[in-house]
Amino acid sequence: MTSKPRSSAPETADPLTRPASADAGAAWDPDVCCNLAEQLWTLRRHMLAQEAAAHQVLAQVAPDHQASARNLLHYLALRQQDHRDLQERLAWIGVSSLGRAESHVLANLDKVLGILHRLGNQPWIDHSADEPVGIVTSQRLLQQHTLALLGAEPAERVVRVMVTLPSEAAHDAALVKRLVAAGMDIARINCAHDAATQWQAMAEHVRQASRQLGRPVRVLMDLGGPKLRTGNLLPGPAVLKLRPQRDEFGRPVVPAAVGLRAAGSVAPVPGAQAHAEVKTDWLAGLEVGDKLELVDARDAHRTLRVVAVSPEGALAHTDQTVYLLPHTRLTRLRHARHAPANTRLGGLPALDGKLVLHRGDRLRLVAQDEAMTDSPSPSLGGLPRVPCTLPEVFAQVNEGERIWFDDGRIGGVIRQASAQGLVVEISQARDGGEKLMSDKGINLPDSQLDLPALTLKDVDDLSAVARLADMVGLSFVQREQDVEELRARLAGLGAAHVGVVLKIETRRAFENLPRLLLSAMASPAAGIMIARGDLAVECGYERLAEIQEEILWAAEAAHMPVIWATQVLETLAKTGIPSRAEITDAAMGERAECVMLNKGPHILDAMRTLDDILQRMQAHQIKKRPQLRALAAWSPLG
Repeated sequence: MTSKPRSSAPETADPLTRPASADAGAAWDPDVCCNLAEQLWTLRRHMLAQEAAAHQVLAQVAPDHQASARNLLHYLALRQQDHRDLQERLAWIGVSSLGRAESHVLANLDKVLGILHRLGNQPWIDHSADEPVGIVTSQRLLQQHTLALLGAEPAERVVRVMVTLPSEAAHDAALVKRLVAAGMDIARINCAHDAATQWQAMAEHVRQASRQLGRPVRVLMDLGGPKLRTGNLLPGPAVLKLRPQRDEFGRPVVPAAVGLRAAGSVAPVPGAQAHAEVKTDWLAGLEVGDKLELVDARDAHRTLRVVAVSPEGALAHTDQTVYLLPHTRLTRLRHARHAPANTRLGGLPALDGKLVLHRGDRLRLVAQDEAMTDSPSPSLGGLPRVPCTLPEVFAQVNEGERIWFDDGRIGGVIRQASAQGLVVEISQARDGGEKLMSDKGINLPDSQLDLPALTLKDVDDLSAVARLADMVGLSFVQREQDVEELRARLAGLGAAHVGVVLKIETRRAFENLPRLLLSAMASPAAGIMIARGDLAVECGYERLAEIQEEILWAAEAAHMPVIWATQVLETLAKTGIPSRAEITDAAMGERAECVMLNKGPHILDAMRTLDDILQRMQAHQIKKRPQLRALAAWSPLG
């Protein structure tokens, strides 16, 4: 199968240590070239052996992905050993160092071998029949796979833009149309929020805007998955804080506005920022201009003034900061005859439950029902209790393992573990403490959790996915069985055509990435999303840059489209002003086939900025390969 080079004589000097003044031709010493060729032949045989050993895996791959799967196996074989010394030697003699060979590994290696054979005065026989792809066919395969999953390439740029739809998109068709007009190529519906009725309305608005504007837009529905989160903490006291807006001198410029409505009413009072309930007959006697006196939670004497009366209730303003409690008494200074002069407040919202944690504090992570009981299990002691949405993980966790809360803001170590709960000691928090609240993420990066990626809710949601989506995001995928179950359920719903997006967001998913990619290749359309938020917490922020590079390399070897996600231009989308760092981060999105933006009040500004960045960067970068576009900014010197 291979053309063996002649036995190379021992080198008398390391080519990398030859003097700089040496004749250029010495770099092409036949013995040096033959020695390098022998190393590449060994590597080549290893690649083909790895491919042969994986024949059963390859048999499960769809025909359109066969060549890509073989190339991925070759790339994995290439990266099993450290080849940096070999790369230096190859670069020294002026041939490819294999550093950009991800998409066509064997073909690149064979080209280098052919050159080395000629430089070493050895015959060369073409071996392209062994090569699954070349540089041209690899680019074509990536384009085909990207088209199958993400849809047509937009006219103005190569990289697609995905936008997470807010809940308002279900009833605001004009909002969706603005997003499509601004350049949204893929609409993301997060199935962790809203319900099937809202998802259907969102998808219909996307299809309608796509037809009206003549711009193809696809729909991704992202399954919630087995997301570990804090459950509902016991609510705090019922208290309503009214605070006016003040200028830099502390003078009120916008009063605080509270709506007073009849007990039991849920109708919003126009102009109100918050609401309280009062007695119906007392409310009926209110008129514009009335002054209402009270003593608030701090024993401070305060006054409200009625500025509007409507069928829904009365609107009252104050220029003072006021803390209202249940049963706070409002007294009307002027009141009609036979009408009560005062009333007690009701219907005030309870403060969200929270737990302030400092380094060294301990808490118990328990099931939701245990957290809500007044008499906890004796085995759990008297520590503060935090509910967990998936208490089944308790039996899979060991003492000494790390735990993170709220996207890594709070860190701890598990000191006790049992099926009834976990004792956690807080090891990382700001000096002033951190607030832990309900519905915050929990990460267990050291634990080997055995949780199926599809929850019962996800299985139910798939019926809507089958009707509405072009592709589905598989959250918290960890093993190839997760992918196989998703494919089987889609096929059972007559939706085998729906593309599969693997969300790489856990340490275990990263470690199993090759198997996950090969399993996804059984689908007609597949891709991956680098979900950098959870991934950073799971693997460590200091490793994120390294890990996302490795994921990009593996995906390129598999000719699989990548979605670059989490916090892209997030500050711009939320505040209207970007940070310098996130502009550079957005430019990295050129390495992917799609960039995802999250919702925010300034999302249209974020889309325009991202579009500009991607259009500029595509002239400079394709995947790992820099483009040598003329640099007009610099004129010749001299």
